[in-house]
Amino acid sequence: MKNKNTLIRLMRFISPYKSYLIFALIFSAINIVFTLMTPVLIGRAIDTMIGKGKVNFSYLSIRIVQIIITVILAAITNYLVGRFSSKMTFEITKDLRDQLFAKYHALPLKYIDSHSHGDLMSRMIADIDLISDGLLQGFTNLFAGVATIIGTIGFMLAINIKIALIVIILTPISLIVSSQIATRVYKYFQEQLAIRGELSGYVEEMIGNQKVVKAFSHEEVNKAAFDEINQRLFVSGVKSQFLGALVNPSTRFVNAIVYAAVTIFGAFTVLNGGITVGALSSFLTYANQYTKPFNDISNVFTELETALACADRVFKIIDEDEIVEPRNASTIEHPQGDIKIDSLQFSYVPEKPLIEDFHLDVKAGQTIAIVGPTGCGKTTLINLLMRFYEPLKGTITIDGINIQDMDRHYMRSLYGMVLQDTWLFKGSIKDNIAYGSTNPTDEQIIQAAKNAHAHKFIMQLKDGYDALLQEEGSNLSQGQRQLLCIARIMLADPPMLILDEATSSIDTRTERQIQSAFDEMMKGRTTFIVAHRLSTIEKADKIIVMNDGHILEQGTHQELLAQHGFYHKLYYSQFDTATNS
Repeated sequence: MKNKNTLIRLMRFISPYKSYLIFALIFSAINIVFTLMTPVLIGRAIDTMIGKGKVNFSYLSIRIVQIIITVILAAITNYLVGRFSSKMTFEITKDLRDQLFAKYHALPLKYIDSHSHGDLMSRMIADIDLISDGLLQGFTNLFAGVATIIGTIGFMLAINIKIALIVIILTPISLIVSSQIATRVYKYFQEQLAIRGELSGYVEEMIGNQKVVKAFSHEEVNKAAFDEINQRLFVSGVKSQFLGALVNPSTRFVNAIVYAAVTIFGAFTVLNGGITVGALSSFLTYANQYTKPFNDISNVFTELETALACADRVFKIIDEDEIVEPRNASTIEHPQGDIKIDSLQFSYVPEKPLIEDFHLDVKAGQTIAIVGPTGCGKTTLINLLMRFYEPLKGTITIDGINIQDMDRHYMRSLYGMVLQDTWLFKGSIKDNIAYGSTNPTDEQIIQAAKNAHAHKFIMQLKDGYDALLQEEGSNLSQGQRQLLCIARIMLADPPMLILDEATSSIDTRTERQIQSAFDEMMKGRTTFIVAHRLSTIEKADKIIVMNDGHILEQGTHQELLAQHGFYHKLYYSQFDTATNS
């Protein structure tokens, strides 16, 4: 039943392209007619050459011309079948990928964070390719096989009923054998696909972090872990491929018996004058053509099980609950940046509370610094402000409007965010800076780069702003990548800012230069700064000191130092030399 439901869902993707399917089936039927006519014409041509000096050349010439015409028409229609079926396949594959990619964007960040990225990529690429190869391309093959069987039976019955009955009675045995094997293959293919996704995730993780692996000399340990996953994939693959490989030789064995029976019985029939030699030649060709579709159909069954297993993995993601936006989403006509957090409660794992009963009132234009030890909830608070995660309880409002009443895209457009981890895509420097802005001019892009102190190093590159970045901007230093991300935000010019360790990868001299640009950009804007280097947040209007998801202290830099509390210890722990002097 599960396979049936998955198959029905896949068939729905064909509906927009049913015209391609109809044309493919029509030309497939025509192709079969011409293909089946050829053995009859060959048999009749043979009958014109039986006996010395009894060759009817004029009749033979007609048959040869007819054979050439049917072969050419069969080739043309076969090309058209491939053209229409391929067009349908590529369109449906594109739709599947479009829907899955859109789903990835609609899923909560929690889902993406909790699943292997390599496995998600495997479903997008490898699994959908297998759906295409196994199901969609096999669909016309299945129709052609069934039509060929029906057509061949008709031609064989017209030639000789007794020999035709031998073929008809024996051949279905191969179909029974193949279907029995196919029903046992599905679970092994599902297991194989799951392990393949796990392997893809592990390889993606290790390749992306080779510097860390080599720094800790962890190559052998990682290789052992890879070998363990690879061995499980090997065992699962052997089982599934062995069962799948049994189908073809099993059906071929049955078909060989059928062909031998037809040859022997047909030879005696010719000797008894029941049919001509040409007719027997035609019959043997038909017997061979008749068994071939059963082989093709048996292969389709195996590929179908693979396709359904892949489709099931794809549909599991498509069926995941996605983020639902409010119907009548609220907007702010003139965003000021008054933010209020009331009774906020959140945890990644239910049994481990992280943020509890959190309250914060931020006035428009204030700069709020969030400090505290690692794991205290600083980044989590930013995730909640940006609605990357949803709170379990409590509310966050912007200018008095609950952010859960806003559309996420609109709400996030109110913030400009610079993270510690940079993200650049493969493309020009100009396109990377313009990411997130609507049709900026070259002058605006250059000015943003100048404000971020990135212009100088950009102009030192061979192609300047048109220089192409490699994936993740790997042909730039970490500090240069960060400068481009800062330029991107300066160009976007949002009403509020979030700076999460934004200058952590930049040298002290450049940081001071950028800080002046930040100071200018932050004027009149509500800004949240997450920082470990406390010297960078001394000018903040309010410093929030967090620990274990709670606010321990809050106030200005001088007020917190005067309290001689947690912030005082945290601050001077970074300046031991200053306190000792």
